[in-house]
Amino acid sequence: MTTTPSREVPLESGAPGVTMLIVGILLLLTVIGIPFGILILCGLVMVQPNQSRVIVLFGNYKGTLREPGFYWVNPFSNRRAISLRAHNFNSDKLKVNDLRGNPIEIGAVVVWRVRDTAQAAFDVENHESYVEVQTESALRHLASLHPYDSPHDDETSLRGSSDAINGELQQELEQRLQRAGIEVLECRLSHLAYAPEIAGAMLQRQQAEAIIDARTRIVDGACSMVQMALQQLEENSVVKLDEERKAQMISNLLVVLCSERGTQPVVNAGTLYG
Repeated sequence: MTTTPSREVPLESGAPGVTMLIVGILLLLTVIGIPFGILILCGLVMVQPNQSRVIVLFGNYKGTLREPGFYWVNPFSNRRAISLRAHNFNSDKLKVNDLRGNPIEIGAVVVWRVRDTAQAAFDVENHESYVEVQTESALRHLASLHPYDSPHDDETSLRGSSDAINGELQQELEQRLQRAGIEVLECRLSHLAYAPEIAGAMLQRQQAEAIIDARTRIVDGACSMVQMALQQLEENSVVKLDEERKAQMISNLLVVLCSERGTQPVVNAGTLYG
């Protein structure tokens, strides 16, 4: 009797094929998982305090991360960092002309910060450079509206009305920087002087104006004192003076009150009309 060989395949003979399949699956998962994991890691974003991240996906603005923390966003998005902290900008000394055409040097300090991140990122090319250029432009415009100095108290001047000038400069800067989403926290003049070529002449002019103003005040005060003296003499009936004696008294009082040096009194030992 002839025996037919068995065609059954033992279980051990299939182990190498199963192992290769498992290894292939693991390699496939590894090849797929590594890029996927890298994409997940690329989407992680950390936002520091007073910092922000502007999210742009395929050219579309998606929003801004303003609160500090750890976030995950689309890994294909573009994330632009914009600081929300206060910035100081100290402008250079600009040589401009004031309202009267006098050349002066002027500078300012501006404290600002970003209020709208979308406007700062998309409406202007560089918001920091935009602040510098607009500050210099506002300074030139402000200097052309007011004189450097004025002898009148009711006229706004760059030197004598610092609070009003700082307020005007801040208001104009807020209007100019509104397009970039910039908020002006504080603004003030840091430097103000005549240009060197006219500094000496302007100093003499200021001294002359000060002397004239002082003399005017002295004369006004002396006239008031003379008028008060004559009025009191007449009301109290101390002495009756004719017009000639009144004129002489007024002249003497004005000399005494308006003189720069102390006057030496002369005592009249005779009669009033002698």
